[in-house]
Amino acid sequence: MRAGTPALPVLWCRCFRSWRDRRADVIKLFMSTRQQVEERRDRGVSEMFRALGHRNFRLFWSGAFLSNTGSWMQAVAQGWLVLSLSNSPFWLGVDGFMATAPGLFLTLAGGVFADLFDRRKLLIYTQAVAGLAALTLGVLVLTHVVQVWMILCLSFVTGCCMSLAGPSYMALVFDLVGREDLANAIALNSTQFQLARALGPVFAGIAFKLFGLAGCFIANGISFVFVVIAMMMVKFNHPKAREGAPTRSVKERGVFLGDLTAGFRYVAGRPRVSMLLVISAVTSMFGAPYIFMTPVFARDVFHLGETGLAVLMGMAGAGALFGALFLAYLGDFRRKGWFVLSGDMAFAICLIGFSLSTNVKLSLFFLFALGFGIVCSVAVTNTLLQKLVTDDMRGRVMSMFMLSFIGAMPIGNLIAGAASHRFGVQRTLASGGAIIALFVGTLAIRSPRLREL
Repeated sequence: MRAGTPALPVLWCRCFRSWRDRRADVIKLFMSTRQQVEERRDRGVSEMFRALGHRNFRLFWSGAFLSNTGSWMQAVAQGWLVLSLSNSPFWLGVDGFMATAPGLFLTLAGGVFADLFDRRKLLIYTQAVAGLAALTLGVLVLTHVVQVWMILCLSFVTGCCMSLAGPSYMALVFDLVGREDLANAIALNSTQFQLARALGPVFAGIAFKLFGLAGCFIANGISFVFVVIAMMMVKFNHPKAREGAPTRSVKERGVFLGDLTAGFRYVAGRPRVSMLLVISAVTSMFGAPYIFMTPVFARDVFHLGETGLAVLMGMAGAGALFGALFLAYLGDFRRKGWFVLSGDMAFAICLIGFSLSTNVKLSLFFLFALGFGIVCSVAVTNTLLQKLVTDDMRGRVMSMFMLSFIGAMPIGNLIAGAASHRFGVQRTLASGGAIIALFVGTLAIRSPRLREL
């Protein structure tokens, strides 16, 4: 043994002490990591409903939930009514066109009004008119005088109300909770909409058995009363005007067109905002017609009745509800761009699967999954847009978001109705899903700035 070399027992002791110290460090690291995970989990659950701590948002949330539940009841009943009267998927597409066509020319106006007027009052007036339209349709069905053209006219009236109110509805969330809780509020707002989408068809199925189709329309008309009352109870800290709201009047010369032009220039100068709007438009045009074509699948593909239609539409709503809850749990996470693209891709793939499937159970799975995917994509897009834009442009940018989504629907519905009449519903919807998948895949590869949002 050379001089200075420690004896073997000493080496063993040193190794043991080193291993013991390292073991203690590993245990500490493990316990610390475990504690952080548990804290994050507890915090995620506790903060999942943080935005509901705002009184105004609670009122808004509850009123909108009841109103949306009634709207989804009517959506199920109206699709079945149009198909029963016309016996043609073409008229389902036309009905979808009439309901969404006002978005092509009123949504942008609604965005300017959202930045100029009291958004709360605008919502009250438009929801009251939409409620009257639903009650009118219920009375027409109850008296057995309803015809397809009457349904189309009332769909157009309701579409006008929703197009004018939509930008205010979306921009009002910021007014109710502020920037800090915006992401959570958007997720919770999406949750109530998707919960209504899941429960509305269930209630519609029950109403079919108890009250007939007319009961669904009358229930929807009554549901609008709740959102009107909720909006009347909302009180801002500054009753004369929202904090930061414009003081200009729409009667001033050139204000309307000037604000509209400024909004277009603002979006054109921001490529990421523009790209998010394009994604929304493509998805809506080629994907949204499945909602209006579901009655054809229920009756002609799966040979189900009204209750079966309610189950199909409710399953897509259930998937969307889980997606919204998932987003609320995640909070303000990173890599939202990837989330938008992957959610859209999942929607496209599941739309193709649902369109080509002839098995009810498999189709229910695809509906659940496509609902989950699309709500993740749309809700995160909404959050990104509201965070990327300035406060004075929020109403106009939200109107363009609505135009990209709702404005593309009438075109897609009309194309889908005509194509379904010629090539069949299944091939038409599957082709739409393939177009979305190809577009999103190309975008994911060629737009790194969008992925990194």
